[in-house]
Amino acid sequence: MLDMLDLHYASIQDIHRLYREKQLTVRALVLSFLKRIADIDACDGGLNSVLEINPDALFIADAMDRRLRDGDGLSHAPLFGIPVFLKDNVNTKDRLHTSAGSVALAGNYAPYDAHIAKLLRRAGALILGKANMTEFANYMSDANMPSGYSSRGGQVLNPYNRGETPNGSSSGSAVAVAAGLCTVSIGTETCGSIISPAGCNGIVGIKPTLGLVGRSGIIPISGTLDTAGPMARSVRDAAVLLGAIAGIDPDDPATHSASCGAAVDYTQCLDPDGLKKAKIGIVRSQGQDDSDATEEEKASFDGLCGILARAGATIAEGIEIESKLNIGDIMRYEFKSCMNYYLSTLDGRAGVNTLKDIIQYNQTNAPVALKYGQGVLLNAENRASGTLTEPEYIGALLEREKAAKSLDNIFAEHGVDVLLCDTMQIIAPLTGFPSMTIPVGQCKNNVPLSTYWIARRYDEASLLSATYALEQQLGLCIKPDLS
Repeated sequence: MLDMLDLHYASIQDIHRLYREKQLTVRALVLSFLKRIADIDACDGGLNSVLEINPDALFIADAMDRRLRDGDGLSHAPLFGIPVFLKDNVNTKDRLHTSAGSVALAGNYAPYDAHIAKLLRRAGALILGKANMTEFANYMSDANMPSGYSSRGGQVLNPYNRGETPNGSSSGSAVAVAAGLCTVSIGTETCGSIISPAGCNGIVGIKPTLGLVGRSGIIPISGTLDTAGPMARSVRDAAVLLGAIAGIDPDDPATHSASCGAAVDYTQCLDPDGLKKAKIGIVRSQGQDDSDATEEEKASFDGLCGILARAGATIAEGIEIESKLNIGDIMRYEFKSCMNYYLSTLDGRAGVNTLKDIIQYNQTNAPVALKYGQGVLLNAENRASGTLTEPEYIGALLEREKAAKSLDNIFAEHGVDVLLCDTMQIIAPLTGFPSMTIPVGQCKNNVPLSTYWIARRYDEASLLSATYALEQQLGLCIKPDLS
């Protein structure tokens, strides 16, 4: 079994089976990933998706192996011994830094775990390290900073085609999974930063309902829009990871809803015949000539709709979504407030205590820190009070409420379980509705083709049911050629 299985692309189920059969140790798995990182990521001309390795990874693996020998761990921990990379904006109280890719925060050893880091440890995950990312989650520069670039980590490359973007801002998290450098990873999204890189790199990404996953201890952009979510190579692995990180966060009021109080085993939603009972609303870009989709992508989407219908899904065509929504005022006014609060929780350990300090550090170290400038940071510092009293900000919140009601009405009026869109729709991250992507093929330039799905708030089950059934129909095995 072990000789036939590529450990770098093994599923959580496969790895756990090998643990039970005593064909694999956690230490051996970690060493295998570390060698692959050295061979294809951290070398000259490598993918550059891994920012930092946990210096205690092998010691943690040894402790887990002792538990395996004692017959403990696997039955109670859904991620036991599973190597995971965290995006570099997720706090870990260990010997890993948390910097959001910024040299200004390069010395930050967080004094506490992010809530999701606590839950991952509780679920048995082995935090292998931090993944590179677009600096400050792509909220730093208005001077064409490329996706996947950070002053601390440099440029992440797309493993399928190095001349194409890896997209971001969870670039390293996506590439690490796609290239077989870890089993699963964590990304974060404000507006497309899980879905976009996941789709571009041929993996599964879930942006959960805002409030399903706690955000405390994550370097923020917007308290109204930010969330963390799973990135994996299969819908099942993404479901396991989502179940591990979902739930009430005492320090995040967004999670204090009855809708997310109880733990959910999302693998129970996975039915290979799930499309037979699904009603899927089809959203095509208004005015096909103005769509961002290429002809190749449009043809793939049309073919996909046919596959869904033949698998038994009820298809509802002609659904339109208003996508011209302004979220800039929400991000600009909340960023200063959220960032200053986050920095205050570090007890001065980062060496910078406010957004203004970060800007000053960057200016002092401009040759390294400001390759693409910091116009967005300056705009947030100079045009926002930090008190969230601006009429433009409040107006943007009211616009968001209207957009959420509009999306609720679309689900109600058409009676659909999920929406399948030919391009990403900004309304889902704006309103906090869950969205998801899975790969469905590859373009002529080798870059993967993906899908974009939306469900009602707190209905991740419908997303997982539909996409898992489609995944089984397609039977794809997309991997980059890294030879």
